Amino acid sequence: MVRFLVRRLATFVVTLVVSSIVIFLMIRLTGGSVAATILGKNGTPAAIRELQRSFGLDRPLVIQYFDWVRGMLSGDLGKSFRTNAPVGSLIYSSLPVSVPLACAGLVLAIAIAVPVGTYAARNVGRPSGAIVALFSQVGIAVPVFWAGLLLSLLVGVKLGWLPTGGWTPWSTSVSGAITSLILPSITLGLVMAASMSRYVRTMVLDVMNEDYVRTARATGMTRTGALLSVGLRNAALPLVTVLGLQIGELVGGTVIVESVFSLPGLSRMILSNVTARELTVVQSTVMLIVAFVMVVNLIVDVLYGLLDPRVGVAR
Repeated sequence: MVRFLVRRLATFVVTLVVSSIVIFLMIRLTGGSVAATILGKNGTPAAIRELQRSFGLDRPLVIQYFDWVRGMLSGDLGKSFRTNAPVGSLIYSSLPVSVPLACAGLVLAIAIAVPVGTYAARNVGRPSGAIVALFSQVGIAVPVFWAGLLLSLLVGVKLGWLPTGGWTPWSTSVSGAITSLILPSITLGLVMAASMSRYVRTMVLDVMNEDYVRTARATGMTRTGALLSVGLRNAALPLVTVLGLQIGELVGGTVIVESVFSLPGLSRMILSNVTARELTVVQSTVMLIVAFVMVVNLIVDVLYGLLDPRVGVAR
């Protein structure tokens, strides 16, 4: 088990370093000049070179990379070229929107996917199970932005129950902030639940064919009782891994949802800074998101190894 943990940590560190290099190079090699963008059409070549020098963008890429990494490790995420605002404060101001949205969407997805997937597996071969599986397949095919638009038209425009966009800060009104997040959270949760329920269905079907479930039924338990008693507990192991994979989908989903519902979250902040050529803001924020996803998957992998010692021994 110790060797398994050491290998996982070593892989995590190597992947993190490679990711930082890829992010740095991709953002730097997209073309365009930050100084030229800031100065606009009236910027002379001399003024552009001077501004580039003041930003430190005239130095070799290797030096820029190590300066950026050194700052990240010390907690300095850099500053905006335009406003000189610390990147950390920009991220912090977006978290009250993105974190509740992501958490609410994930909780809703789990709350829907587990019972729906279990029901579909329990009723496999029956019309009710086929209908549930069909709806989950349709949900997978529906793009996030389209689901958001449909919910906005139905719940917001036609029924008038909830706002279709905009954000009320928590400091202004807690109930207003919660109301602003209901439709976006439902959109994100429903789309994630569609794909997650398929995983749950497959896992439960695999478990139902295991010997320990048949043994439980031989002792007098019903099929449903055996499934609930011993089946779901064993199906929860691979579900832990699926949840780790869903974190990446969650991050991608929030980008679209925040744009559809005009929420000033982390994803919209990144998109606006990409347009403004804010290299430091974009690369530091993206790196933090990548690191977060990698940490979650590392924790999931380690937990899976602890919950099932065979994994740790095999690896």
